[in-house]
Amino acid sequence: MEVWTVLGLVRYHVFFVIRLATREVHIAGIVLEPDGPWMKQVARNLTDGLDGFLGGCRYLIHDRASVFSEAFRMILQTAGVESVRLPARSPNLKAIAERFVRSIKESCLDRMVLIGKSSLHRATSQFVLHYHQERNHQGLKNKIIQPEFTPFPTKGAVHRRKRLGGLIRCYYPEAA
Repeated sequence: MEVWTVLGLVRYHVFFVIRLATREVHIAGIVLEPDGPWMKQVARNLTDGLDGFLGGCRYLIHDRASVFSEAFRMILQTAGVESVRLPARSPNLKAIAERFVRSIKESCLDRMVLIGKSSLHRATSQFVLHYHQERNHQGLKNKIIQPEFTPFPTKGAVHRRKRLGGLIRCYYPEAA
């Protein structure tokens, strides 16, 4: 994602992981240029025994990017997570990740002028909250991943929550 900084327009890389069964997304890191040491730290964070996102997962499916080095895969393997590289030119095998990228860009990032890494971090974290707690998912039979509210009643007052200055809106019922 391109971000304005004092150096001009700079491209940041957003590394995310998705649980396929639940569609839960975790932003693992945002960096100018991912390199070996940074990716090894990301692997350690993802496989942390206490709160690692990959806890209880058996596989990490990823593309053939060079950032997924042997050292990265070894850290995953020691934690019991098998690294599975997708075949070359196979976008249909990572359709859920591609759809998340399209959603966050169309709904959020393409509509904002981001100034500095912190604004990119704030925008992505707010969208992920919306994605988990407020947005229904057709692949999950129009359910919400982590519902914050009870099912929508047909009577009573309706309130609106705005994220990112109103760019993302969510409507929810008044508490009973």
